[in-house]
Amino acid sequence: MKNAVAVACFALNGLLAASAGAQQYPTRNITMLVPYAAGGPTDTVARVVAQAMTKPLGQSVIVENRPSAGGILAPEQVKNSKPDGYNILIHHIGMATTPALYRQLRFNPLSDFDYIGLINDVPMTVIARGNFPAKDFKEFLDYIKKNKDKVSYANAGIGAASHLCGMLFMSAIQTDVLTVPYKGTAPAMNDLLGGTVDFMCDQTTNTTAQIKGGKVKVFGVTSLKRVPS
Repeated sequence: MKNAVAVACFALNGLLAASAGAQQYPTRNITMLVPYAAGGPTDTVARVVAQAMTKPLGQSVIVENRPSAGGILAPEQVKNSKPDGYNILIHHIGMATTPALYRQLRFNPLSDFDYIGLINDVPMTVIARGNFPAKDFKEFLDYIKKNKDKVSYANAGIGAASHLCGMLFMSAIQTDVLTVPYKGTAPAMNDLLGGTVDFMCDQTTNTTAQIKGGKVKVFGVTSLKRVPS
């Protein structure tokens, strides 16, 4: 399986107005838009970064969640906002993949934003509900192949890292299963914990605590080496 990682990055709408350079920035609160539901891995990273930014900037950085299929609503909102640096976007690999997955987008990831920087590089984990019958990776694969018409896979919507990871996984094992899209991995995780869906692929940011708590079963990671956490 190819190494699938989720990356988070900042983006803001267009170039700052020339006059802004002569003014002190920021003079008011900054809004950081998150394309997915609260409690998910991107939201978690956003809140940590927003808190870290507040002190050196001298202004609050307010996190706003705009969950939607594939995370396309938040970029649209940032694109249509005034290009003054007070509306910024935090996104992951989905920002790069949406043009290939959606026939019509109301934003261009390359030309409509200025990218500020990379925040983190996170491996993905393949996890299943706590009562999933398999005990190890071999049994996990065997069960999926024998029950492909019954097994369900949860993700955060088309273009999300969890969606792409699942597609790579199913391609690698040459077995398709029912895919259940959500508006973020937080609601997907809730259904996984409740046993409504069978398995998912999500960032360690969102899965480590559940794995350590024994609430889910983990069968693999997308990195070439074991994940220390």
